[in-house]
Amino acid sequence: MTTMTKAIPKTWTRESGLAEKRDVWAAMKRGFRGRCPRCGEGKLFRAFLKTADSCSHCGQDFTPHRADDLPAYLVIVIVGHLVVPLALVIETNYSPPVALQLAVYLPLTFFASLALLQPVKGTVVALQWALRMHGFDDNPPEHIPPV
Repeated sequence: MTTMTKAIPKTWTRESGLAEKRDVWAAMKRGFRGRCPRCGEGKLFRAFLKTADSCSHCGQDFTPHRADDLPAYLVIVIVGHLVVPLALVIETNYSPPVALQLAVYLPLTFFASLALLQPVKGTVVALQWALRMHGFDDNPPEHIPPV
């Protein structure tokens, strides 16, 4: 037989409403620069795309982030919206040889993607922190198991 546990409803109190204020735009700017979204001092990354376990300055834990594939998708959209119009304008106005176009657009796309990948991932992690997503909430609900 299975036993059903009844969830106890949470009551709002003044203390539970006094959570730390998190400015979304400031956090995103800090994350874009690769800094801790909370204090802006510590490093967000320990390697190119590996987030640090915690901030060296304020101790904020970064392990609950779930950026997954969103930064890569966003980089594809951003770089695509920059390179494709450029390629169309150059192709329609100048019509250079295909080999020259490949020699220009492929490295441009590659290096632009590499340059944007870490800042976009930092922005996504900072956005998750600012919006208290996943494990960044101070008071996570009891009925949701940790990831």
